[in-house]
Amino acid sequence: MNLRGARWAVALAAVALILTGCGTEKNDGTTPGQVSMDDQQAIARAEEILHQAVDAMTPRPILKVVRPASVGPCLAHDDHTEDDRVQVRLGYQLTGVPGTAAKSLVKQADEAWRKRGYAYQPSAGAPDWSDPFPTVYLRTKNDDFWMDATAGVLDRAKGEGLAAITVTSPCFAAAGGSAAPAAHAASPHAPLADSTAQRRVLAHSSRIYEALRAPHAQIPGEGLTPVNDHRGRAFLHHTWSAKVAGHEEATRTVARGQAYFEAAGWVVRRQGAAALRGLNPEDHSVAQIVADDAGMIRVAVTTPVPPPPGTQV
Repeated sequence: MNLRGARWAVALAAVALILTGCGTEKNDGTTPGQVSMDDQQAIARAEEILHQAVDAMTPRPILKVVRPASVGPCLAHDDHTEDDRVQVRLGYQLTGVPGTAAKSLVKQADEAWRKRGYAYQPSAGAPDWSDPFPTVYLRTKNDDFWMDATAGVLDRAKGEGLAAITVTSPCFAAAGGSAAPAAHAASPHAPLADSTAQRRVLAHSSRIYEALRAPHAQIPGEGLTPVNDHRGRAFLHHTWSAKVAGHEEATRTVARGQAYFEAAGWVVRRQGAAALRGLNPEDHSVAQIVADDAGMIRVAVTTPVPPPPGTQV
């Protein structure tokens, strides 16, 4: 997020406060408790979920690794504990079958997962099976893994695609408490004055991250920063990025962000297919999601810091 974008987010947050007044604190930004697992347990569970979808498929595909099982940083530390958390992500292409079978493989994955009680992601809902290249997004209910199966286009005229599956674990505590990634880091030049606002802005970022379902991209200079508007009102500003494969997938990613905002009750304003802004009417947080043609997704979330007790607003 560039300086101009950051200024816009802060300005829009200020406008939101003016329009809605001071209000009361309705949402404390808390999220479910931290998941208890280690790296190997997370990898084993992710692989189990993958094979639940693949092993009974016909025709039987050959798994080609496109994302080896790896442990990386979570985007946002939304539960406000001292541990820095990580998550596991793995991905495979389903090769060795006719390109016209891609849609069928996606549908079989969907059926296999739902038979086990896994549910569609609320921000995505049920897939459109009239689409020759559908994508399904599901989530396990007991341990909060999320996964997708998608049919990417190879030859639209011939209806040929290539199916792929990705499985992502929830965030869990890293062994030994590794150093926080850039997206967690606050500005070294100013303290974070309010833990409630910090929890809230990071909780919003985490929910957006999960809705977008796009790999986190570490960009120097991004993270959590305290800012003030021209009237001296305080905000916390969280910026981060994700990277997907090209313009078409970036457009779908932004659309998933819109679906999440609408389902969660945010007021949404679209700016073409590649950008949107959202306002949370409960806590006056503002978020912006912008994608470029290369597939880089830029996200900024701005949350007002409550004034000290007794302050006139």
